Amino acid sequence: MKTLKSLVLGLALVIVANIAKADEPIPAVKLTKNYAVEAYVNSATLGQNTELASVIEDNAKFNILRGKAVMSFTKADLIKHANENKDVRQDCATTVSEVESNDDMSIVKVDMKYSNFTRTNYVTIANTGDGWKITNVYSVFK
Repeated sequence: MKTLKSLVLGLALVIVANIAKADEPIPAVKLTKNYAVEAYVNSATLGQNTELASVIEDNAKFNILRGKAVMSFTKADLIKHANENKDVRQDCATTVSEVESNDDMSIVKVDMKYSNFTRTNYVTIANTGDGWKITNVYSVFK
């Protein structure tokens, strides 16, 4: 009986110690360029937003050229818009091509071709301390 009590007490201490360690922050996953671009494209074309917030830098800027006016948005604006359009699939053909790339940043061109026009997004991705994140998106319509 004494052995059983000792065993149960020891097991309880191990469980409590592991629960106490659970409060420690988990290291951030290193995000790749492809992961960031895929998350952006999935959000823009398929309405799948689960990874979007994690791949956008907090101070990212989003600009849309409409005629001669440039409209500017923040990360919060983009996330709000994405959530309002969750699961909305765009009727377009999407192509992704790398314009420029080095160890610190990359510019990716995302063309969304609709029946009457094409939306081109120039997505700038930077190698931050938390992995590759979107820092700027500039959109034009043709």
